[in-house]
Amino acid sequence: MPQAANGHDDRLADLRRQLNDAVRDRVRQRSALPFGVPALDAHLPNGGLRCGALHEVAETGAAAEHGALACLFTAGILARLPGPVLWCLRGGDLFAPSLVGVGLMPGRIVFAETGNDAEALPAMEEGLRTRGLAAVVGEVSRLGLTASRRMQLAAERTGVMALVIRRWRTGAERGAGEGDPTVALTRWRVSPQPGAGPPMPGLPRARWLVELTRARGADAPRSWILDAPDATGRLRVPSDLVDRPVAAPERIPRAGMG
Repeated sequence: MPQAANGHDDRLADLRRQLNDAVRDRVRQRSALPFGVPALDAHLPNGGLRCGALHEVAETGAAAEHGALACLFTAGILARLPGPVLWCLRGGDLFAPSLVGVGLMPGRIVFAETGNDAEALPAMEEGLRTRGLAAVVGEVSRLGLTASRRMQLAAERTGVMALVIRRWRTGAERGAGEGDPTVALTRWRVSPQPGAGPPMPGLPRARWLVELTRARGADAPRSWILDAPDATGRLRVPSDLVDRPVAAPERIPRAGMG
């Protein structure tokens, strides 16, 4: 009898493993979130940013420590994902009107002011274990293989997207953390570019250089010059950079005969 009971327990344990594997496979096969920029989406292995996975965003340029563009790039992604968002902050410096400007309503966000990496990383991991969230965002200076692997596994189980914004207070902190190896599926860098702006008074739409420095399964790093997200969170190729057919040469009128 004990042997029969043990055999029954083994079969149950095996069935649980099969069910868990099936759930994980379904999560991995979830559709990705496209950016809506054909050249960008075509370069990503899943045709967009994969849900249930870890992604990194950093900013370059003179004001990189503030991370404003990285936050707006991330907010534009979140604006196109349905559901609530957990955002683990380093400090209370997110500007709500800017989030609204790229389509992310503050009422969708649960803010957790963590202050440092030691608090942010566990909070992110706990959030990623919560089904029903659209995404979990964390602002950190260091990440590393162990923490990133734990977040990736948690994201795979629940299908919640994980977005890490790399923020540094000093150049030394940036130098120490920028090259951290991680298991993130994609790594992005955003920097400001001169914008043409609309032919009307007022502020022009910001223009960014968006660099995909790493994408698991992609051929090579790639970069695009894009207009910043609009009120729906969508990036776009600037109209003056869109490929157009070559214009026909202008005809010069012949001088009349006297």
